[in-house]
Amino acid sequence: MDRDMTGRTVVITGASSGIGFEAARQLARQGATVVPVGPSKESSAAIAAELGVGPLAADYTRLAEVRSLAGQLLERCPTIDVLAHNAGAMVPERRITEDGHETSLQINYLAPFLLQSLLHERLSASRTHTVITSSLAHWSGRIRLDDFSFDRRRYSTSAAYSDSKLADLLFTREIARRTPQTGITATAFHPGVVNSSIGTGAAGINHLIYNTRLGGMLMIDNKEGAAPLVHLATVADPHSVNGQYFNRMKADSRTSKQSRSPELAQRLWTRTETMLGLSTNR
Repeated sequence: MDRDMTGRTVVITGASSGIGFEAARQLARQGATVVPVGPSKESSAAIAAELGVGPLAADYTRLAEVRSLAGQLLERCPTIDVLAHNAGAMVPERRITEDGHETSLQINYLAPFLLQSLLHERLSASRTHTVITSSLAHWSGRIRLDDFSFDRRRYSTSAAYSDSKLADLLFTREIARRTPQTGITATAFHPGVVNSSIGTGAAGINHLIYNTRLGGMLMIDNKEGAAPLVHLATVADPHSVNGQYFNRMKADSRTSKQSRSPELAQRLWTRTETMLGLSTNR
């Protein structure tokens, strides 16, 4: 049975298409006040119009836009009950953003981390449940604190994507470790291999999965991919899933060795704060 979400505010990034779009629709039908965020106001217009709200946007390749988005969310949302970090991308070649970071890392991890940090006081006061879209690809990720942007390593689309999704999972678990002090809970999930626009820039094996007819036959649709996001946004007791990783709808699924290291999660958090010029007192 769907949970009545009346009176609850849900912010979803990556809501202009794919599973974010579908999750926004479903949660609005359950009564939530959904605040959809896309990479541009033009791309967000359709879902915003459907929900009867003004579009919000931030291009995650520009951290200045993430800072602007945080300010707009603080103005619009007195409380945030659920924050879904769902925006993501596969980048076909090594690109360095104007902020000096490899693009996959910035879109998939650094920008969500920055948004979370800038909203921290509001999230803590709201006892927000944070839902983070990770991926089964995290299994092949390797966190290199001294080489985030592939300055020394050979770049590949899949390696950069996998690293960023492993970082998302470690991010989730460090938020969960801090719950007793902050009141903020977090859960990560793998939506499945979804027939959405995320694979547009895929290369190698990921190109075969996302951009061929055979691959399309093996993928799931956006409604099925959105199911874990909707479930986690509506869970009655977020503490019951705090720090967990869902493989689609399977709770507490197995994860890679690096993803289970509390020490690495803490070191990654500190390193990320330094990279983004954030205070380290949270």
